[in-house]
Amino acid sequence: MRGTEAMFSQQPQDLVVVAGQLVTLPCSIPGYNGVVLWIKNGLALGVGRDLSGYPRYTVTGNHGSGEHHLQIQHVELTDDAVFECQAVQAAMRSRPARLTVLVPPEDPVISGGPVVSLRAGDPLNLTCHADNAKPAASIIWIRNGEVLNGAMYSKTLLRDGKRESTVSTLYLSPSNIETGQQIICKASNKAVPNGKETSVTIDIQHLPLVNLSVEPQPVLEGNLVKFHCSAKANPPVTHYRWAKGGSIIKEVSGDTYEVIVDHSFFTEPVSCEVTNPLGSTNISRNVDVYFGPRMAAEPQSLQVDLGSDAVFNCAWTGNPSLTIVWMKRGSGVVLSNENLLTLKSVRQEDAGKYVCRAVVPRVGAGEKEVSLTVNGPPTISSTQTQQALHGEKGQIKCFIRSTPPPDRIAWSWKETVLESGTSGRYTVETVNTEEGVISTLTMSNIVPADFQTIYNCTAWNSFGSDTEIIRLKEQGGSQGSTGSTFLLFKSRGWGFLESNQVAFYVHCCRCPNPSLPTCKQGTHGHDYASQMHTHSCVRLSVNKSPQLNASISLNECKLKVIRQWDNETILLGKCLPPQITERFGN
Repeated sequence: MRGTEAMFSQQPQDLVVVAGQLVTLPCSIPGYNGVVLWIKNGLALGVGRDLSGYPRYTVTGNHGSGEHHLQIQHVELTDDAVFECQAVQAAMRSRPARLTVLVPPEDPVISGGPVVSLRAGDPLNLTCHADNAKPAASIIWIRNGEVLNGAMYSKTLLRDGKRESTVSTLYLSPSNIETGQQIICKASNKAVPNGKETSVTIDIQHLPLVNLSVEPQPVLEGNLVKFHCSAKANPPVTHYRWAKGGSIIKEVSGDTYEVIVDHSFFTEPVSCEVTNPLGSTNISRNVDVYFGPRMAAEPQSLQVDLGSDAVFNCAWTGNPSLTIVWMKRGSGVVLSNENLLTLKSVRQEDAGKYVCRAVVPRVGAGEKEVSLTVNGPPTISSTQTQQALHGEKGQIKCFIRSTPPPDRIAWSWKETVLESGTSGRYTVETVNTEEGVISTLTMSNIVPADFQTIYNCTAWNSFGSDTEIIRLKEQGGSQGSTGSTFLLFKSRGWGFLESNQVAFYVHCCRCPNPSLPTCKQGTHGHDYASQMHTHSCVRLSVNKSPQLNASISLNECKLKVIRQWDNETILLGKCLPPQITERFGN
C-alpha cells in the first residue's frame, strides 16, 4: 500500500564512466519498507536485493533506512544502458538514468613497425590502426615534436553498434623523409584524453649492387669457366639464384658458379640474382665461347614447277664468324656464300641434292643436304617383259614416279581401257609408296592369247604423260621327249607327321601329248579340253617342306617345285616309264 509519506530522497543520475571502473547508482526511499526493483533497459534485474543473475551487480545501503543503491563492479560495455529504481508497493519510479560507458582504444599499431624499411627514392605510406574504441579514437602523427598534417582518416562501426575502429594513413614524399627518423602515431578519445601512442623508425635501404665476372674469356667450347657474383646490400644479402637462358640452375646457391661451357653459353646469358629483404637485383653475362657451326634455320627440301624460282634458306651460328658455301652434290661449283640460295627458272636438270656447308676457321665445319624436286610429267619404269603361268592368275606391274602425283593411270590392250576396278578377267589396283605409285593389272586364268597381247600403262599429271609397253611371257618347266609330263599341285594344307616329314595331298594331271604347250601349265580345277586328265589323289611324303626350284624324287618321278603360295604348292615333273604314271590312278 502506498504511504503518503514515501518519496525518493536519492535518485540515480546520468553518468559517464570509463570501462573497468566501479559505479554506484543511488536510490533512497526513507520510510518505505516494500519491494524495490532495479530496471535495466526496461527489464528487472531481480526481486529486492537478490541480483544473483548479475554477479557484478550488488544492492548496497541500509535497507531499514530505505537505501537501495545499485553498485556495478568493473563496468563493461554491456552496462551501457538506462537504469531505474522502482518502489513496487508505492508505485513509484525514479527518473531514468543513462549510464554511458567509455572504452579507450586498443594500443595503436603502425603497419610494418617498429622499423619500416624503405627503398631509396620511394615515397612513404604509413598506416596506423586504433581499434575497438567508444567513442572513435582521434589519431595524430608526430615527428620531431611537431604534428604532421595531411593524413587521411576513416572509422568503422563494429557489430555491437557502439565501438568503432579508426584508421589513419600518412603519406610523405621521398624528399620529406630521412633514414633514422622516428614517427609517432597517437590515438585518444574521452576515455584516454592523454592518448596512447606507438612509433616506427624509418630505415631507408637500397637493393643489392651486383657485379658479375666471367673468367676466362674468350674460351673454347668444352672448357671450364668460373662466374663470380659480388654484391653490396643494405640489409645484407639473403639469397643467390643462378639461371641460364631464363632456366633456373637449382644445384648452385652461392656466389660462385663453375661449369664446362658449350655453344649455348654464347647465346643464352648466365644471370645472377641477388636478394635482400628489400628485393632482388639481377645481372647477366654472355660467354665468348668459340664453337663450330650450329644450325639456326634448317633448310627445307623444295618442290617447284618448271620455270619457277627455288629459294633455299640455311642459317648457321658459330663463333668466331663463319663462312657459308652452297653447292650442288657432285659439283664443285660454289652457288652462293649467303644464307639464301636462289635458283632462277629451274629446269629438270636442276633437280637433285644441294649442300649448305658452314665453316668456322680453326674450330670446325658442318653441312646440311636438301633436295630439289622439279614438277614435271610422269616417268614410268617397269620391266617390259613380265612372266605368268598358263591357267594361273597373272599380274603385270607398272611403277610410276611422278611429281606431282599422277591424276590418272590407265591400262589399255586391244580395244579395252581400264583405270580401276574389275572388268571380266581383269582387275586394276593402284598402291602409293614412298618411291612412287604401283599400278597392277591382274588377270585371272591366263590363256594363250594373253601372251600375244601388248599392254599399255599410261600415266598423266598436269605437266604431261608417259607410256610403257609391257608384254607377258609364259613361265613354265622343260619338256621331255619321253614319258608323260604332268603337273602336281597341293590341294590341302600342310600337316606335320612323325619326325620331320611333311605330308601334302596332290592331284596328278597327265597330258597325253607332252608336246602340247598346254601340257606345260595347269592349275587346280581345270581340264584343258581333255588334253589333260585328272587322276585320283595320292599322298606324297617328303623329308622337308619343298623350297622354290628344289628337286624332289618320288619313286620314278622327278619333280620340281616351280611356285608356292600360302595354301598351294605347284610341282612340275616327268614320269619316265608310262607305267609309273598308272600308280597314281587310271
